[in-house]
Amino acid sequence: MTIVAGTLASTAGMVHGQDYPNRTVRILTAEAGGGLDVQTRLIAQGLSASFGRQVVVENRGGGAYAAEIIAKSPPDGYNLLYYGSNVWLAPLLRSDLPWDAAKDFAAVSLSTRAPNLVAVTPSLQVFSIKELIALAKARPGQLNYASGSTGSSPHLAAELFKYMAGVKIARINYRGNAQAYADVIRGEVPLIFPTTASAAPHLQSGKVRALAVTTVQRSAQFPALPTVAEAGLPGYESASINGMLAVAGTPATLLARINSEVVKVLNRADIKERFVGLGVEVVAGSPDEFAGFIRSEMARMGKMIKAAGLRDE
Repeated sequence: MTIVAGTLASTAGMVHGQDYPNRTVRILTAEAGGGLDVQTRLIAQGLSASFGRQVVVENRGGGAYAAEIIAKSPPDGYNLLYYGSNVWLAPLLRSDLPWDAAKDFAAVSLSTRAPNLVAVTPSLQVFSIKELIALAKARPGQLNYASGSTGSSPHLAAELFKYMAGVKIARINYRGNAQAYADVIRGEVPLIFPTTASAAPHLQSGKVRALAVTTVQRSAQFPALPTVAEAGLPGYESASINGMLAVAGTPATLLARINSEVVKVLNRADIKERFVGLGVEVVAGSPDEFAGFIRSEMARMGKMIKAAGLRDE
């Protein structure tokens, strides 16, 4: 499967690109108040200033619903989607989607990346990744991990860990982070693979203990924590990734224009500082780079999803 990076620009498309935007641009993202919403609004504010036109944010809970709206929109650059990997990995987990991640979207720019953490309840006498793997192998199926929605970065980080470590750890599914953390803090569920932003207050209070970060490199936010790969599971890599998508068929000139402005906003010092405060790192790039990343991730995670028999019907 390939991600559409845009169509060849026609003369009309070039003119369109020169005039763009001449009306309001909308960006769909996750529910209001979350980290993804905050990121989107910061980008939208910057784009409004640079475009000289209003860029509005519309909140649509659930990546599948937001993606469906955008997939059915005109490919004119006025309908954008800012979401995470659950959008492009959703078709690997579901067969009932009315859109195709490989055909219905055009990559604009990878935007942010953040590690997940491998964290445990303080009562669990495990202090390293090697010890966690050893315990899971000694007690197959007896350990549980807390997770939110299927296809979210915490869910897939945990499943990739199980797959690569060759261990059986049961998933306990929650509707939201609050209940998941409450049960981990109480010791009812021993393990969680949260985003750094959601975990930070619980780590600072000592109510949850982190063992490692899931990215290839250590986190600037938690530099003392080793990566999962260096701590006992070589080759492991997982992250919370967000990016901007447009509708497939959007002229290449428009994709280039939008990408240029998004990258400028993301690389502003004040925006980078705000994003660091949200626990994420700016990783802006070209449409082709983002499209290539999506193809690579779909292939890599697809193997695990198929082997683990993960479905979200």
